[in-house]
Amino acid sequence: MDFTLSEEQLMIQQAARDFARNELLPGVIERDDAQKFPFELVQKMGELGFMGMMVNEKYNGSGLDTLSYVLAMEELSKVDASASVMVSVNNSLVCWGLQTFGTEAQKAKYLSRLSTGEIIGAFCLSEPEAGSDATSQKTTAIDKGDHYILNGTKNWITNGGSAEVFLVIAQTHIEKGHKGINALIVEKGMEGFEVGPKENKLGIRGSDTHSLIFNDVKVPKENRIGEDGFGFKFAMKTLAGGRIGIAAQALGIAAGAYELALKYSKERKTFGTEIANHQAIAFKLADMHTKIQAARNLVYQAACEKDAGKDYTLSGAMAKLYASEVAMETTIEAVQIHGGNGFVKDYHVERLMRDAKITQIYEGTSEIQKIVISRSVLKD
Repeated sequence: MDFTLSEEQLMIQQAARDFARNELLPGVIERDDAQKFPFELVQKMGELGFMGMMVNEKYNGSGLDTLSYVLAMEELSKVDASASVMVSVNNSLVCWGLQTFGTEAQKAKYLSRLSTGEIIGAFCLSEPEAGSDATSQKTTAIDKGDHYILNGTKNWITNGGSAEVFLVIAQTHIEKGHKGINALIVEKGMEGFEVGPKENKLGIRGSDTHSLIFNDVKVPKENRIGEDGFGFKFAMKTLAGGRIGIAAQALGIAAGAYELALKYSKERKTFGTEIANHQAIAFKLADMHTKIQAARNLVYQAACEKDAGKDYTLSGAMAKLYASEVAMETTIEAVQIHGGNGFVKDYHVERLMRDAKITQIYEGTSEIQKIVISRSVLKD
């Protein structure tokens, strides 16, 4: 496959790189320490088109392809994975889900504002007893004719305290199992909707992660996405694309750590020479560079398959599995190359190492990706 970037894609890549260095980098350590969500940066990213990259221009989006989105995610993630995951959820899960499966009325009401960063969205699938087993939804949406009554709890929701629009997966027909699940659009401020405390996390600490509680929330029937019982398919189809975004995030974290380690190795001296001249360090850099390039090829391939209208379930799963493993391995080695300084926050690599871990967990754990991959392999 030819991954030669177009002039437009190169411009998007450079714009994201410049924004990350000029806007995200200053204050990124402080935001991580304080678990501060970058509110002031959301509008700026919206103005640059990063909040609705794949949304049709009809709905105020940028109208770009998936590869352009991946390029931007990679550059943003090199510096601040907390900001990039907010961009990923808004683009891959919320905007894409609404644009692909929503009604015209839903798109007009929500998508046009989400794509500009005026408001942001959240995707609500995980529960205390339904993480990897997404079919075990305990949150219920009881059909009351012209509306649903929503009850339950959602866990680990990215943008949970900052979003205005929430795509909530809930069980309507328990006897039908996963075929009785619906996807509902819930708005912040609906009576009975409560945002729980912010999670105190290992990594992506600037990301706004909360539990959500629904107590007899009345959701209009027109807020249902798709036909009755389409909710589980909606979640799975949306997550398949979301994995490409998280794979790009993992790739960016790895590339960011590698770039810092490479620079440091050319400056730090031991035994009378730069540490890059020691074979032990040089070989680490060689392994890091090779694995990152392999991960990049997988991520770009998945993005290109999605843009070509092909089934990207397998390529997306492989990209996320491998890129997240490379992110973890690369950040650990980046800390090692920095030595004692790698354990100090001012050098950034310890934060990237903490941020890398979540890419092996959210939007489908590495174990789930292996199930997806093995099923595809065995089916063939």
